Amino acid sequence: MSIVKIENVRVLDPIKKTDSVQTVYLENGKLVAETANVTETIDGQGKWLMPTMVDLCARLREPGQQQHGTLKSEGKAARENGILHVFTPPDSKPIVQDNGALIHGLVEKAMLDGGIYLQVIGAQTQGLKGNQPANMAGLKKGGCTAVSNANAPFADDDVVIRTLEYAAGLNMTVVFYAEEPQIAKDGCVHEGFIASRQGLPMIPALAETIAIAKYLLMIEATKVRAHFGLLSCGASVELIRIAKEKGLPVTCDVAMHQLHLTDQLIDGFNSLAHVRPPLRSEQDKNLLRQGVKDGIIDAITTHHEPLSSSAKMAPFAETQPGFTAFDTFVPFGIQLINEGLFEPLEWVEKVTVTPAKVANLLERWTEEAGWALVDPELEWTVSKESIISQGKNTPLINQKVVGKVVKTFAV
Repeated sequence: MSIVKIENVRVLDPIKKTDSVQTVYLENGKLVAETANVTETIDGQGKWLMPTMVDLCARLREPGQQQHGTLKSEGKAARENGILHVFTPPDSKPIVQDNGALIHGLVEKAMLDGGIYLQVIGAQTQGLKGNQPANMAGLKKGGCTAVSNANAPFADDDVVIRTLEYAAGLNMTVVFYAEEPQIAKDGCVHEGFIASRQGLPMIPALAETIAIAKYLLMIEATKVRAHFGLLSCGASVELIRIAKEKGLPVTCDVAMHQLHLTDQLIDGFNSLAHVRPPLRSEQDKNLLRQGVKDGIIDAITTHHEPLSSSAKMAPFAETQPGFTAFDTFVPFGIQLINEGLFEPLEWVEKVTVTPAKVANLLERWTEEAGWALVDPELEWTVSKESIISQGKNTPLINQKVVGKVVKTFAV
């Protein structure tokens, strides 16, 4: 058994809600009492020690899309960036998330190949086709605690209501990535000046807010526990605030990049800025930030979507949306702290304890979480060489950022 001693490190503990400089001892990723059996000593001066993070939305691309990423490559990227628990939506290809028996194999492979605890969100409808409810009882037996139809449309609202009633009866969470398909249609970017000037098909904010409003009415009627993932519009925050004030069982998250990047990046048909939901306006970004600060938005997620270089080489509207995000998650978090939005411990809570609570994973996360050693002042350049993920698709490519996980301690 190896025991690591870290001297004079700033320990950010969201469970105890403490922020203090200490000398600590770690054995297999767990804090232990002082001991003489130290096998490695690390100087923690100027560094932070925080629990490993929980990511509520990341696509790892396996099975079926290994040209973009694998459980081995993306698991390594997550783990080395301090993310140990990862939730993945049910839209892998082929879709295995409507078969509880197959989910065990994915979870085991994620740990064996990538060293992460994978949490699979089950399919809400059979094959995500939107016509019939999936076998949620079988999914729950297979280990799923939540279901979603990901970005796939429903045949009609009656199907949605029946799946919500089914999930409520099983005490499962329904995860919505809210977008009204009749409004979004074939859009690919935020409805704004730059999109208009470039002639790109647009996704107005109403596509998200109308969907959220509709689903909230259904949630109120069925009493199902629901989570809204990847909010992108400031108006969405207000809808969630009202729902929470009414006592509806809802939570939500936002992708880290929506707190930093705007539709200005699509100028010049920059396909690396193509993501869905799209990057929105400066006003949306600021309202989302305030929503996180106020606690209306519960958690911050990576929305990691690795892609091969060829996926971004077509004309903008034909490229595949998505950012690789594991490697830039901590630098973006440090930036929020440096800009005064959060104290360090507040940010740590948003990426550890809070998402664990949202996912009803707190007790298990507490048992399984390791610790990540962060250098909040380390400056490095985002490049194809420095990105651990197999996907190099980020608009931050060749930019300098500050902050990095330098070591992850976990079983």
